[in-house]
Amino acid sequence: MAFGHPKGLFPLFFTEMWERLAFYTMVGILLLYTIDAERGGLGLPRAQGNEIYGLYLAFVYFTPFLGGMIADRYFGYRRSVAIGGLLMASGLFLMGMPGFNFFVLGLIGLIVGNGFFKPNISVMVGNLYEPGDPKRDSGFNIFYMGINIGALAATLIVAPIVRNYWGWLWTFRAAGLGVLFAVVLLAFFWKSLEKADRKPARSEGDTSMGEIFGKILAPAFVVGIIGYVIAKQFDMQIVRPSDFGFLLGMIPVVIFFVRLGLTANEEEKPGLLALLPIFVAGGAFFMILHLNGSAMTQWARDFTDRRPGAAQSVPFIDQIQQDALPSYYLNAGEDVARPHPNSLLVVSSSEIANQFGQSRMRESAVATLDAFEGIEVERVGVEGGHEDIDPAWMARAVKVYDDDQIDVRTEKGAHGEDIITVGLEDRAIPKDQVVLLRESRDGSLSPVFVVDQGTHDAIYDGYRERFGHEPDLMEPGVFLQVINAEVYQSWNPFWVIVLTPVVVWFFGWRLKIGKAVPTAHKLLYGMLLTTAALLIMAVAGSMTDGGSVKVAGLWMALFYLVITFGELCLSPIGLSLVTKLAPARLAGLAMGGWFLATSIGNKFSGFLGTVQNHMEPMWFFVFLAGLAAAVALFIFMVLPKLDAAIKKYGA
Repeated sequence: MAFGHPKGLFPLFFTEMWERLAFYTMVGILLLYTIDAERGGLGLPRAQGNEIYGLYLAFVYFTPFLGGMIADRYFGYRRSVAIGGLLMASGLFLMGMPGFNFFVLGLIGLIVGNGFFKPNISVMVGNLYEPGDPKRDSGFNIFYMGINIGALAATLIVAPIVRNYWGWLWTFRAAGLGVLFAVVLLAFFWKSLEKADRKPARSEGDTSMGEIFGKILAPAFVVGIIGYVIAKQFDMQIVRPSDFGFLLGMIPVVIFFVRLGLTANEEEKPGLLALLPIFVAGGAFFMILHLNGSAMTQWARDFTDRRPGAAQSVPFIDQIQQDALPSYYLNAGEDVARPHPNSLLVVSSSEIANQFGQSRMRESAVATLDAFEGIEVERVGVEGGHEDIDPAWMARAVKVYDDDQIDVRTEKGAHGEDIITVGLEDRAIPKDQVVLLRESRDGSLSPVFVVDQGTHDAIYDGYRERFGHEPDLMEPGVFLQVINAEVYQSWNPFWVIVLTPVVVWFFGWRLKIGKAVPTAHKLLYGMLLTTAALLIMAVAGSMTDGGSVKVAGLWMALFYLVITFGELCLSPIGLSLVTKLAPARLAGLAMGGWFLATSIGNKFSGFLGTVQNHMEPMWFFVFLAGLAAAVALFIFMVLPKLDAAIKKYGA
């Protein structure tokens, strides 16, 4: 024992903390990396970036359904966690290699690995305690704290600092090292964690793998493929084929769980039917919460005034800031100075501008820029960092490849605009790295950023049209410093860490005075708080004047404060009720239903990130608040039946 808890709790605490640090580092930047066209990202259309994000999170919560059963019956928990960690690390290292195919393979490795890791390490925590041990709940609270410490460190420190100094690919590699460290910790304490494991075995009454595949997975796969093919035949503006296919494929899953409750015997039926609204509440809640990596990250990037302001005095704040590149100024306020025109090199070719922004330039494009009057091309080598090169110049350095290693494609964006994607051949190695310099009147050289004419006009002519006068200008080569967009995701784990003791105390106090909050009512309060959080963002959206103005970052802090209260009401209660209301013989299947409901919600998170680009900010959040309120109303209507089921089974 250690501090009144089994010693195995703390190795599992730190193993999970390091794995979650890696997971949230990757999730924090996933969408930003896919749609970025200014800092060396993939430069994909926003719809495709949100599609990737939604599919990833959907399958991340789908695979634990299978990973838990495989661990139970074949591998055991320790081996499953170790296998999952190694697969996740391999996936992150693949994502750290240039080339879109490696990126996709890496995501698959992460998805499969998470299926083995996520459910089984939680089971190991529970196995450390004897049945009925009152310290079990507090042990899970400690473990949950490790998750959020890892998430906070990832989004506040690791993701922004690593990508600011070493770029996108090294951020994925750093996350991979974090997972490897988690596996090393597990191996170091392997013997002492034996109690938390169990020998793989099948129990009488378990749902067979054949039944799982035959009644759930196979129908879902077939219907999903049909949906994908149908959507592929029609040019849907918002719904992409993978969205339509996945969501259609979930219909057989929903039908299965509804029929499971309706056809159960009289003893089991109330509990199984009571699970359905719990699944609805869980799926809807995580649909909103996991907008943190899609819609809320897009909000932080595009509609949030990210200047540090009073936070400038925070010791490490300069480490999580980056240059505000051209797109930031399109809706920046009147008091924000614009880059000096000499900081920008205007070209007629949007293709060349996108090659520069995505840091994948053809040698022929470099030759075109070299011909501009007053522009010097400084070749700094693949590694860069020449002693005679100003370190500030290296922030504008871009990689150069042979022409045949780059594939340039044009797609349509959400508003019909051209989105130019600069693809890179797998395993392509840059032949050089260049910095473009312009000489000032005093003879000094400053680096330039390449933009097309449309972007240039939007920055300067747009300012004059909005405010009626010339903008203040920064020095040549200088850009405004702003906080990284992914940092704003850190509010959620921060509030979880701060508020968990408050919420635990509140519910304990209510119990002590004989006015305990009914368990099912916590689900309702969670959805009502979620609705309130979205209405706060709707107010913030109204202040953007249809997206043409940035608003303070404190709106996001307030949103995450309120929705975190909702999370602490709903998430742990939902999981607990699933385990208590389901018959023992269907416990694994019921937990799979919870994960599948979360998976569906996560897919909607990515889809809603696409919807966001087709709606004005205020009405987008009003729409979401309406969805959350509808779920809250549904929970309110079924409260009597939920209360009766909970009372029947002593949950």
